[in-house]
Amino acid sequence: MIKRMHVAVNCTDIEKSLTFYRSFFGVEPTKVKDNYAKFELDEPALHFSLNVRSFEKKGVLNHLGFQVNNTEEVLAMGERLRQSGLLLIDEMNTTCCYAVQDKVWVYDPDGNAWEIFHTKEDSEFESAGDPRDLSLCCASPAAPMPVEFTSFRKK
Repeated sequence: MIKRMHVAVNCTDIEKSLTFYRSFFGVEPTKVKDNYAKFELDEPALHFSLNVRSFEKKGVLNHLGFQVNNTEEVLAMGERLRQSGLLLIDEMNTTCCYAVQDKVWVYDPDGNAWEIFHTKEDSEFESAGDPRDLSLCCASPAAPMPVEFTSFRKK
């Protein structure tokens, strides 16, 4: 039986990443070393780890996310993240990935995009924008990829 999904991402600075993910997940990590950290979440069941490694900034990962039950949960999570000082991008009633969704986005210190979303209904179209521009869907077009962690924190 599956206990938790496991996601491991590379990071360049463990302290910057820990600051972000403590705020993002709203919990403390269960293990922290000089080049590694682990969060074990119960809701949702996720084993999430950070590994300090060199990597290309534009790798194969598109984005990560959590699907929630309704728009109210999207808004509540968005508010919690805003209260933590993380800069969010709101996309309400947007068409993406052949669905109409309400969502918020944040980026971690290494540029990994996270979305919190609720799917309202299916769509015939992949995105609401130009169908030739696939960058409009499943990676927030409103936010440039951050270079420094300070871009995540409200001034």
